[in-house]
Amino acid sequence: MIERKFVAEKIREFLVGDYMKKEMGAGKYSSFEIKKTPLGEKVVIHTSRPGLIVGKKGENIKKLTKVLKSKFKMENPQIEVAEIVNPYLDAQNMAEQIVNVLERFGPKRFKSTGYRTLQNIMDAGAMGAEIIIAGRGLPGARAKSWRFYAGYLKKSGDISVSFVQYGGCKANLKSGTVGVKVKILPANVRLPDKIDILEVKEKTIQVEEKDIEEKKEKPVKKKTTKKKTVKKKVAKKEVKKDETKEK
Repeated sequence: MIERKFVAEKIREFLVGDYMKKEMGAGKYSSFEIKKTPLGEKVVIHTSRPGLIVGKKGENIKKLTKVLKSKFKMENPQIEVAEIVNPYLDAQNMAEQIVNVLERFGPKRFKSTGYRTLQNIMDAGAMGAEIIIAGRGLPGARAKSWRFYAGYLKKSGDISVSFVQYGGCKANLKSGTVGVKVKILPANVRLPDKIDILEVKEKTIQVEEKDIEEKKEKPVKKKTTKKKTVKKKVAKKEVKKDETKEK
């Protein structure tokens, strides 16, 4: 029963995303997430253009809340619009930007658009990025696949699943359909194989050198116990000699 509940929630989340793509259109929002609160369900929409999501006097948000209540059976949906600070570090936003360029100017300059967007991502502070443009719409008789990459990007493990951002979009051209995939590894991710080597402080070394110099300056005291015993023995022998002479 619990598994069915989780599956039903994921299906509903997928349907909500599909509806938002059709109604709002591509390029207006990057991603969304549904959070449960004591008052109801909270829908957070991440976008670089919050004005397009809100609309005039909040018309789009009012319309979306009505649809979430009636169609998707949410009790008290609360919509929150979160602005993306740096759009160049958002994978979905970059994929949609490449698609917009291909649909407006055609696929002839797809290499320059790929390298330009890759450079913008790396200049924004990303640790690594990868862009894949593939499909029949690219110039040529057969389908092509071009890969643009730079920096350090994880392809396996927990970091590739949890921290690497994925984005994808399709461009419908006259010659065919072109798919665009973008992967970005942000700079604030702590890698497990990164080791920091700590430097030894100079103050501790100076203190040790002073202690060594003080030890060298102090004179070493010689033991005089043996000499005292020898003197006592010599005195006893002299006393015995005097006694023998008197006799």
